[in-house]
Amino acid sequence: MFRDTTFTDVSRANALDDARADFVMDEDTFRAFYERTARGVWAYLARVTGDRQLADDLLQETFYRFLRAAATHESETHRRNSLYRIATNLARDARRRSMIRAAFSLAGDDIERVPSPDHTGATERNADFSRAMSHLKPRERAMLWLAYAEGASHREIANVLGLSPGSLKPMLSRARRRLAALLGGAPERKKP
Repeated sequence: MFRDTTFTDVSRANALDDARADFVMDEDTFRAFYERTARGVWAYLARVTGDRQLADDLLQETFYRFLRAAATHESETHRRNSLYRIATNLARDARRRSMIRAAFSLAGDDIERVPSPDHTGATERNADFSRAMSHLKPRERAMLWLAYAEGASHREIANVLGLSPGSLKPMLSRARRRLAALLGGAPERKKP
């Protein structure tokens, strides 16, 4: 069995085992992963839900569920996609719960829309952008955020949102057009 195995084959196998070991989550690895991803995941959740306090809670729950799953990941990208998938599902669940609560309350939807932090002095532009984003569907907000704020590929976005990679491109294009129309940049095309 090992007669045809060369030294190079053994070296490759050992390197592959070492590479797999890099993706096992010990405490230090998790801490470093958290520091690299927490801010981006929080910003994603805040934008998708429109509520900073809810984003804080969902961020904690996202990392808790990520750790509890104790999944083995093939790469850093796979690990990150898993994390965003969990965050997306938690945001969907929170939205569903708020819709149920709104249906039973006379006050209606009490989710406060929070504008993006303003570090450049463009308060008005940020308010317009936040207002426009709040008029988009949650899936559209998620797609736009993952594509442009996180720089995710179409395949990664499709994986996170549970969509077919082939259907993502036209959906993302429609979401961009809707956002542009809401911002006053281009008229939104209606279906014939």
